[in-house]
This record gives sequence, structure tokens and C-alpha cells, in this order.
Amino acid sequence: MAPVVQLQDIHKTYDSGEVKVHAVRGVTLNLHKGEFMAVMGASGSGKSTLMNTLGCLDRPTRGTYLLDGIDVAKLGRNELADLRNEKLGFVFQGFNLLARTTALENVELPMLYGTGHGSPGEIRERALHCLDIVGLSQRADHFPSQLSGGQQQRVAIARALVNQPQVLLADEPTGNLDSKTSVEIMGVFQKLNEEGITIVMVTHELDIAHYCKRNLIMRDGRVVSDIQVENRNMADVEMQKLLTAESNAKLTD
Repeated sequence: MAPVVQLQDIHKTYDSGEVKVHAVRGVTLNLHKGEFMAVMGASGSGKSTLMNTLGCLDRPTRGTYLLDGIDVAKLGRNELADLRNEKLGFVFQGFNLLARTTALENVELPMLYGTGHGSPGEIRERALHCLDIVGLSQRADHFPSQLSGGQQQRVAIARALVNQPQVLLADEPTGNLDSKTSVEIMGVFQKLNEEGITIVMVTHELDIAHYCKRNLIMRDGRVVSDIQVENRNMADVEMQKLLTAESNAKLTD
């Protein structure tokens, strides 16, 4: 089976006047259906730029990106927006819920931007189903201000799932949560992954990366380690070495 995501020699350079910033340098990777990958690295390592590329929010300067077999570079702005809505789901650190709409209405929102999602009743039914998946169907009529941080993130996950995306992209999804709530949210992600959903998660927390099956570590825009986590202890040692080296290098820069 072909990979869901194929990156070939991806580069991203930002031109800020006299200085060119090489945010991503020659990243090549394949992501198959059902994988659960953490992207890690220090600030400035390129992980956020890579995530923006995967999310079709930013075009690479050079290289090829195929999403579900589609060459992203060949799409116009509107086609790219449709692709994002149909094939990708996004979960953010700050939840990004609309304050004056209910949990149910927030989840329905992505379906209102596309076509072929059915009648209002069918849209409501699918949104309720996604809230049920994350254990929040009983809070469908609550506004974000009436929900805890963990509950708001669950609503955000349900919203990301509602269009049945090929890939779920999560950017520091536990960054605004306490430790106990973070564990609960990661349990939700694990359950979704066990059901076959492909997940890419940016995180700087080693304990959060423990929940993922594959750990990608970046430094200076390059992938310095890509670990399939079969031996958790070995992966922990390898990641700790690399992250310590990054910290030491940053201190001596």
C-alpha cells in the first residue's frame, strides 16, 4: 500500500531581507496509514515548519509532497483549501474553538465548508458521533467557557475527525493542559490510532512522545533520528542523548 504522506527532499527557506533562514533542509520520509508519529526537537529545529508543510499551510521551497497520492505543488489555492478540509484534521495547543458556539456547532463547522456532507440532520448526527467518540456527547450543548481545558481539547479532536481525514495533525495538543489531563488526552489519541487513524504530533515533551509508535527528531532543519519504537527503553535512551546534545549545542552557540 502506498504511503499516505510522501516527502522527498523537502526544503523550506524564508527570505527575511539580507538573511535567508533555512528552516527545513532536505527532509525525506514516508508515513503509512495507521502510524502514530511524534515530531520532536528544540526551538528552531524545523518541526513546526515541517508540520505546516504536512498541513498544506505552507508550500516547500523545493522538493515533492504527495498527500494520498496527490502532488500538493500542482494545486491552486482553492484546491489546496479543499484538500486540507477533506484529507487533514488539525488539533492545536490553544484549542481554537469559537467561543459563542456550542461544542456541537464547533464540531459541525468543517462540514459547512465543503460539499457532499449531507442534510443538516446528517451533519448534526455525524458531529454527535464524533463527540461520542471522544466521550463528550453529553456536553454537546455547552459553550467552550463551560468546559474544562481537557474537555475543550476533546471537542477540538472531535472537530478534527468529523470529515474523516487521512491524517490527523496535532501541534503541541497537551501544551496547555495539566499532567493528569494530558494523560487523558493522549489516551484518546491512542484509542483513535488503534482504530486506524494516522496521527502526526509535534511535541517537546518526552513523556508525551512515549505514547507514539514512531519518534522523529529534528535539529537545524534536518531529521537526525527516525525511530520505530519497538524497544521503548532503547528509544528513550536514544532520544535523551539527542535532546541533551541539542541542549548542549544551544548553550555553546
